[in-house]
Amino acid sequence: MIDQLLEILPQVVTILTLATAIFVTSLWLGTVLWAFRDIRSRTRDIVVQILATFMVAVLMLPGLIVYFLIRPRETLSEAYEHALEQEALLQAIEEPDVCPGCAAKVQDDFIYCPYCHTHLKKKCVVCDAVLALDWNICPYCGASQGSQVVEPVMDREVEVAPAAEETAQL
Repeated sequence: MIDQLLEILPQVVTILTLATAIFVTSLWLGTVLWAFRDIRSRTRDIVVQILATFMVAVLMLPGLIVYFLIRPRETLSEAYEHALEQEALLQAIEEPDVCPGCAAKVQDDFIYCPYCHTHLKKKCVVCDAVLALDWNICPYCGASQGSQVVEPVMDREVEVAPAAEETAQL
């Protein structure tokens, strides 16, 4: 029985060695391919791509650890999205105000929209500075604004008093 085991032992060792070699080679090749694809998604510099791939291919595990330490944090697509977000924020800051009524661009100091006549701002009762409609105090002079009621401008005077007297008599 032991003689039979000793006869097949070289074959078993050869098969196990071959299986281990195939596994390690596959792992090595997969790591190299992954590193190449990862560095390609992080930089356009061909020299850096080749050096990073070569480092992982030659040094295997230590090369992979060094690659993880020195690779760029963002992929190119993440950097592009980040740049787009920043550009959108800058545009939002730089864009002039828009009218809530008609969405036309208006300037900061407009009190009424020149297109749809929407009331955009109000003037301070003391210093005539342009204020937001919901401000209760003027940030320029400190005057309390109270509650201002905006009355419509009428083309002609309407006689309210005679109509009120007639109603009272009834």
